[in-house]
Amino acid sequence: MIIVDKALKRREAEGRPVTVALIGAGTQAKAIARTIETATPGMRVVAVCNRTRAHGEALFEELGLEPVWCPDAQSLERAFASGQRVVTSDPLLLAQGSGIDAIIEATGSMEYAARAALAAIEGGKHLIQVNAELDGTVGPILKKKADLANVVYTAGDGDQPGVMMNLVRFMKGIGVRPVLCGSIKGLYDPYRTPDTQISFAEKWGLQPAMAASFADGTKISFEQTVIANGTGMKVAQRGMLGPDFSGGNPDTPLVPLEDVAKAFSPLLDAHLAAGGPGVVDYVIGARPGPGVFVLGTMDDVKQRHFLNYYKMGPGPYYCFYTPFHLCHFEVPGSVARAVLFGDATLAPQDGPVVGVIALAKKDLVPGETIAELGGFEVYGMIENIETIRAEKLIPLGLAIGSTVNRYVPRDRPLTFADIDLPEGRTIDRLYAEQEREFAPCETIMEDACDLS
Repeated sequence: MIIVDKALKRREAEGRPVTVALIGAGTQAKAIARTIETATPGMRVVAVCNRTRAHGEALFEELGLEPVWCPDAQSLERAFASGQRVVTSDPLLLAQGSGIDAIIEATGSMEYAARAALAAIEGGKHLIQVNAELDGTVGPILKKKADLANVVYTAGDGDQPGVMMNLVRFMKGIGVRPVLCGSIKGLYDPYRTPDTQISFAEKWGLQPAMAASFADGTKISFEQTVIANGTGMKVAQRGMLGPDFSGGNPDTPLVPLEDVAKAFSPLLDAHLAAGGPGVVDYVIGARPGPGVFVLGTMDDVKQRHFLNYYKMGPGPYYCFYTPFHLCHFEVPGSVARAVLFGDATLAPQDGPVVGVIALAKKDLVPGETIAELGGFEVYGMIENIETIRAEKLIPLGLAIGSTVNRYVPRDRPLTFADIDLPEGRTIDRLYAEQEREFAPCETIMEDACDLS
């Protein structure tokens, strides 16, 4: 990115690289580390925290680096002082370590990630989220805590929400008002499971449940929650509209994005006429994919003339898009923006405006455990926060790890009353604090606030 690249090169020339620690050593974390070490002058991965020691060591070893194992603060500080790369299993050590500028949370977990993220903020470290699931559940309260600690809390660039926010900021900079943030998908089937996604997962080196979360709507619900909370936008309906121009046939020719965007015009006309803040949504069967788009309006008549002249069309909705999102390749830019410029790529504006709820993927019976995101039991859908509170719906991020206590038919949203939560979890405490902080007094869910 312009400006950031030169700032990093200055840090390299001065021998003061930005120092980064990773929480997690999975596919995404390894890819981020490779990008930093091979393509980002002025930045170093100095530490990795992973629950399995061998996986953390493998991250460095695959880059030709020899790490040291640090089980305590003393060994950690000795390693940093001698310029060694560190592996540990305790995120608290990294949070308190003196040789780290920023921490990237890249586990894809919920409770473990919540503890690690909170520790990083309390330890005075800038926090870059590559975990939309955690961000979409307790991001607003983590952002508030980061503000109080005078550190940056931000989603990482490269994932769809960060790329959308780059477009939003660009559009605002030229006087265009963003009114819809959208993602381009190739498939949606809420009943996909780890079993149905094994081949895809094996092909791309993913966990089957993670691959299932991409297909069953869970992942895009969290991603659109992150951008909604960062812009103040809502959803037009539970799960979004998601117009499908493929007809369910992957061989159907893709429709140009400019034409697909017209499908949203009636919705936006009504939404904006009612004073709405804009919406988040997605489309299936559009090109170019797999990118993102943002629709915007322009009030100035003369500027509308020039947008038309520059081939953006006559309006009233102008389509801006990025035809790719490069995930781990773009994360180092977010690290640099946070550390060097105090700039968040994307963070919640205030309290949550939407959230992700859990719906039964099959008939659930008492005693079943909701094991994982993208698993066999539930799928996620984005919903406006007012509805979540009014209907006492359980956020999917809290439902993971819980036990069903009564029969829930397929496709019914789960409520707090339908499940028993494990005791003593950090994520439940954070969500309860988030509700007390941001919910209007008359709408605070007692079920949510009792979690602490």
